[in-house]
Amino acid sequence: MSKRYTKADLEAIVYEQLTNLDAMHDLLRIMKTQNELIEQLSKRLQEQVGMQTAPKPPYKRRISAKRL
Repeated sequence: MSKRYTKADLEAIVYEQLTNLDAMHDLLRIMKTQNELIEQLSKRLQEQVGMQTAPKPPYKRRISAKRL
């Protein structure tokens, strides 16, 4: 048998869902801000690493001695 909900029950359910949606919205906003900060820091670190390392010369291949 299906349960019969009163108007008050349905209003309480909808209110809880709205509260949960608001909480998820807040969390998404925080995650977006954190992601932007991480991207900015990543760019800064890439620039710093690029400035610290000089271009490396290409490696020369070794010629192995042939065995007789």
